[in-house]
Amino acid sequence: MLIIPAIDLMGGKVVRLFQGKFNRQKVYSADPVKAAKHWAKQGAKFLHIVDLDGASSGALKNIEVLKKIVNQAGIGVEFGGGVRSMEAISKLLSLGVERVILGTRAASDAKFLKQAWKKFGEKIIVSIDAKCGKVLTQGWNCKAAKTTLIFAKELKAIGFKQLIYTDISKDGTLSGPNISGIKELLKETQLKVIASGGVSDLKDLIKLKKLDQQGLSGVIVGKALYEGKFTLAEALKVMRV
Repeated sequence: MLIIPAIDLMGGKVVRLFQGKFNRQKVYSADPVKAAKHWAKQGAKFLHIVDLDGASSGALKNIEVLKKIVNQAGIGVEFGGGVRSMEAISKLLSLGVERVILGTRAASDAKFLKQAWKKFGEKIIVSIDAKCGKVLTQGWNCKAAKTTLIFAKELKAIGFKQLIYTDISKDGTLSGPNISGIKELLKETQLKVIASGGVSDLKDLIKLKKLDQQGLSGVIVGKALYEGKFTLAEALKVMRV
């Protein structure tokens, strides 16, 4: 199971939000490239990068920072936030992004999603960002008329084998992941899931590791790493035990 450090970009800086609220942000680094190199040096094999400016505006914003990370970090990158067109996907892949994350457009436009899957296949991954079982879009500001499970099953029907699941109520809170929600998603869909939101300590990672046989393929960790609740080396060691 992969441990994937998160780098959330806003105004060219590394930040973390509390439950996705843009007015509750904390800056952790003014140098995202340095942060990316740090995680790579600590043993990360993959980075989860989100353009928060892009997510709220609907257009890619932190492209120059992304280019530097891709060119200098030396590890794989998945990137999302403001990806609303086929052209944006193509541009990101041409820059060296290994996997493009779709959110808002995927949840609101089934025709686009099918076309994107047909053209790009596993070069794209959908992030289901949910609160109280309902999918949220547009930088987590709008509620879509879909539940987490309904959307996940739609993805499976299209052909997706894996998705990202973020519990927004847990994101940035250090209150522990939504284990029951993750279990339900794994059981009901049989899809591989990368979980995000709420990891607070190594005990949380141990709990999540028990779900790897059920299809949990990765865990995105942000605030716990930046707050020093554990090191990436410690997290990776837990995954190997």
